[in-house]
Amino acid sequence: MHTTMITGATGFIGRHVVEEARTREIPLRLMSRHRPPVMTTGPAAPGDFGSGSAVRRNAGSGKNGPGNTVSGNPLTATVPAQGVVADLARPETLRGACDGVDVLLHCASQIGGPADVNEAVNARGTAALVAEARRAGVRRIVYLSTASVYGRGTFRSARAEALDRHPGSVTSRTRAAAEDAVREAGGIVLRPHLVYGVGDIWVVPALARLLLALSGASAGWHARMSAVSAPELARLVLDVGSAPAGSLTASVYHAAHPRPVTAAELLRAVADCMGLPVPRRELTVAQVRERLVAADLPQLALDMLATDHWFDSAPLWSDLGRVPGPGFAVDFAETREWYGNTVRAAV
Repeated sequence: MHTTMITGATGFIGRHVVEEARTREIPLRLMSRHRPPVMTTGPAAPGDFGSGSAVRRNAGSGKNGPGNTVSGNPLTATVPAQGVVADLARPETLRGACDGVDVLLHCASQIGGPADVNEAVNARGTAALVAEARRAGVRRIVYLSTASVYGRGTFRSARAEALDRHPGSVTSRTRAAAEDAVREAGGIVLRPHLVYGVGDIWVVPALARLLLALSGASAGWHARMSAVSAPELARLVLDVGSAPAGSLTASVYHAAHPRPVTAAELLRAVADCMGLPVPRRELTVAQVRERLVAADLPQLALDMLATDHWFDSAPLWSDLGRVPGPGFAVDFAETREWYGNTVRAAV
């Protein structure tokens, strides 16, 4: 059975990809900045999942030398796995990291932080990793990117091939550069929008802070957004990695559940898991903006909730021959207790 290498294995999405790969008994190589990540079985505790930042957790300086594999099993005794110490920000440490690897699932990204770190990890680091993968003869490269590369705007059932990228931050800009490196090498890029589930430190916490600033009020918006649970996204990542040659018809896909979720649905679900009253009071966008300014909160969440961010993911499901799961209502409910415990503590 061929080996799959996962970068960002201790991050939010990467952790779910590893867990899904474990259930499929796929031989794994996990890339880490200092030592092989230790992945345990069973339900995760609230603090078990990292942020997904490549530099903070997944791609820092490797003290054991370039491409140094470490023996042992980070997962279970029944699933072949090994760790490799390497650093996206130090390309020389990547040498040999991909030797013997059939599929590379690149889930590590620097999110936020200094511009030079984003450049080093997302842009130059990914380019170096892709070059090493090509040298080693890796059959398929899959890069987990983000719909944020499109920048701000209104998107309604938009297909990837019909959209231009206009990244509005250094993180999005350098992740777009990473996409280019992957696509030039014949790899596949996946762009999710909102990802929720155990380990989420971005989406639901931001919405929780928004709700608290509004005192539980809701504008009753009907903007539609693409969303996907982290376990479902992990299955999509692995399915793309293992898809038969010729079955994938595009180099870029939107990775989301095909049925969008409305802003009102999101806010109600977050209010419920936080133990807040279900939002019923309607506010205008201008009123919400005033309250966010008063609470010294960023406007990004408001911009996201006030306009459609619905990306067509049908081509991905069709090419994979997959039937989507039940979607937001069911998937979010499965993480209600985790969110209730962690979000209240975080905000």
